[in-house]
Amino acid sequence: MRRLSILPAAAALCISFPVQAQVDISARAANIRIGGRLHSQYATSSVGSYDDQFFFRRVRIIADVTVSDFFDARVQPDFAGGTAELKDAYVRFNFSPAFQLTMGQFKRAFDIFELSSSTDLSLIERDGRVGGVSYCAGVGGVCSYSRLTEKLGFADRDQGLRVAGGSGRVDYEVTLTNGTGANESEENDAKSYSGRVSLAATDKVTVSGQVALHDYAVDQDNQYASAFGADVQYGSWRDGLLVQASVVSGENWENLNTALEASTFLAFQAVASYYAAREGRVTGIEPLVRISYADPDSDSADDGGLIFTPGLMFYVSGKNKVGANLDIWSPQTGDTEFSFKIQSFLYF
Repeated sequence: MRRLSILPAAAALCISFPVQAQVDISARAANIRIGGRLHSQYATSSVGSYDDQFFFRRVRIIADVTVSDFFDARVQPDFAGGTAELKDAYVRFNFSPAFQLTMGQFKRAFDIFELSSSTDLSLIERDGRVGGVSYCAGVGGVCSYSRLTEKLGFADRDQGLRVAGGSGRVDYEVTLTNGTGANESEENDAKSYSGRVSLAATDKVTVSGQVALHDYAVDQDNQYASAFGADVQYGSWRDGLLVQASVVSGENWENLNTALEASTFLAFQAVASYYAAREGRVTGIEPLVRISYADPDSDSADDGGLIFTPGLMFYVSGKNKVGANLDIWSPQTGDTEFSFKIQSFLYF
């Protein structure tokens, strides 16, 4: 390990204090609402081969298009890294509150942390990445909850159909997608499936369950990997105590044995934060802590690990904030490594 150099990170705190606004445009046959987000990050790592860096984590413009109460759409490109990439791009048919049909590119119906917007999350990186660490079986990086669900194609964006809705205290979401991920063409004639059901048990507590089947090819044969899980949320964003916790298990199809059979993974994550409102330029302070455990192969000993993340966010207006996370990676074998990150969040 090497000594962290965090003094340059002070420059990341130099952000503008934005005024929240929105722009509404009348187009030929629709109304368009323009918004976006800009997330600027500084990251360093205890791994000697990693170069500390400043970079744009997200640079997104969002266009929400309303044709009628029945038909709307969203287009959300991302320009981080100096290239354009589509994130959300879909149209939606609103038949009723209990039944909406979406076509395009969107997030799969699976875990709570992926479905939570980056504009709300107090975690800077969902997967707890530590620069220079890349040895989690099948998926690389550190072994964490979101690293497995994202890289194994159970969570994150894909192209296809989504049916969603709700009635009373119950909400549901089902997706049928290519399985190849965002902005990728289909590679076989199979499709991936995922579904999620949520119950608002009380005004503060919501419990959910999810299942998924992800298609992949082995020697030109279509195979399916399954995953399932459950999660709970207590509280809501920017309103005192908020706790999100989830456990998932499934087949690590990126880690095949000599018989070309997928291994079994298990992952758990809990995040707790407390938002305390203030008056003045700083409108809120939010300490947080994350614990994420992941075992990528239940048949192999000592190949998993634990991510522990303390953090602190300072809010300047609404979802506009700046904060820091310290992601500490403790593998079952090997050295403990860590990454310090500062990020500013502009929301408009």
